[in-house]
Amino acid sequence: MSELAASIAHELNQPLAAIVSNAQAAQRLLSRPPPDIAEARAALDDIAADGRRAGQVIQRMRAMLRKSELSVVAQDLNELVREVTRLLASAALLSDTTVRIDLAPALPPVRGDGVQLQQVLLNLLTNALDAVSRRPPEARLVVVRTRPSDGGLVELSVADSGEGVPPEDLARIFEPFVTTKAHGLGVGLAISRSIVEAHGGRLWAERGPGEGATFRCALPAWNGDTRSVG
Repeated sequence: MSELAASIAHELNQPLAAIVSNAQAAQRLLSRPPPDIAEARAALDDIAADGRRAGQVIQRMRAMLRKSELSVVAQDLNELVREVTRLLASAALLSDTTVRIDLAPALPPVRGDGVQLQQVLLNLLTNALDAVSRRPPEARLVVVRTRPSDGGLVELSVADSGEGVPPEDLARIFEPFVTTKAHGLGVGLAISRSIVEAHGGRLWAERGPGEGATFRCALPAWNGDTRSVG
């Protein structure tokens, strides 16, 4: 029950935090002389999208508790990256962090459930934003890349310019309730790895060549298989 409660809290915390961030951004935009109506409207659109995403998280959680099959279709990983970075744009702006995306053209689609794969992306990007928060503003950088890989796989990577992960913790950080955050639950990476492995993929962490850490996710390319995700 404690693991389930922590998982639900973590899954819902991200869209709720994004709603708060977008609401704060909209308040500042509307208080400008003159008010920036167009940007405030965009922030409100993001709030509506985050509210829908929170509802989808609850639906997926209920489906898993009922052991229902999740939808498995061809997913455009580049489009999922664009959508998630857009959802986190206000959080990146508030934290003075540069988020750069480098997407491979003509990337093969991957096989999976879109909401679950978005949750993995959200976990990785949210962790990256937190990792760079202790750096000076000019040094806060998160880079998201996609590329085709060997063996019929598609790879996503999220690299940050934070303090990095100690070598002895590279494997442990994927264990449930292991966290380096002062107020973290330690379930985000565990959930993400479970989702990726259920999709037939692999999720791992690497130390950056200089500073920071890189999280890599390799997923099978779509081959027309419509069997449910494990």
